[in-house]
Amino acid sequence: MGLYVRGAATLLASWDEYASGSASATVQRLKGVVAAVFPSGPERHVYNNALPDRDLAPTERAAALNAMERAYGSAGVERYAVWAHGSDRGMQAELAARGYTLDTCTRAMGMSLDDVPVPAPDVRIERLEDWDEYLGYLWSVGVPEGLLSEADPSEFHVLVARLAGENVATAIAFDHEGDCGIYNMSTLESFRRRGLGTALTARHVHDAAERGCSTASLQSTPMAERVYAAVGFGDLGRFLEYVPGRSP
Repeated sequence: MGLYVRGAATLLASWDEYASGSASATVQRLKGVVAAVFPSGPERHVYNNALPDRDLAPTERAAALNAMERAYGSAGVERYAVWAHGSDRGMQAELAARGYTLDTCTRAMGMSLDDVPVPAPDVRIERLEDWDEYLGYLWSVGVPEGLLSEADPSEFHVLVARLAGENVATAIAFDHEGDCGIYNMSTLESFRRRGLGTALTARHVHDAAERGCSTASLQSTPMAERVYAAVGFGDLGRFLEYVPGRSP
């Protein structure tokens, strides 16, 4: 539970940071749920997510979702995702009863950095100091153009794998109260299955330990779970992402 709580706190803090660079965006800590509300810009298409508390009582659950729906409705945001933990059957049932449908799943993962089980990678991984260069790569792989262009680059640690002078894989890290969140892992399709994702992750956790972090966390797609497990990340349960009134 400790790793999950730390990872969730880092995730929410990263949403705060993204919101600081997006017009009118807020991260609202409502009773029983945190709602990231991004009403404008390219961030509107990515970061409208809500994380409810786990295992609320029925009346608390209903009140939390009512408050969340009001927050999004007031901002004119119709498309958002509610991240219900896979163990929270009550929240899943409540969302289904309200007409929400399951859109996708990710897995919460975390690890202690006391003894990182893999050595620093042999693959050449570099720190990327040019935020605009990172954003150019990010937009080239399909995220909305302009995403994170107003974020504060000093809050993030960017690593890149380069082959033949080309940026072919990247990932960022964000530290919060001794936990290192690893986000936006991406590898160009033609360079996948070469161990670059594993190398980036391993370098990030080694760097985080050197910065004084004691744990690391992330959310993984099903395809990447084995990559992160190979570095030492353990399963903290799935996030079931429900959206209002849409089919999967």
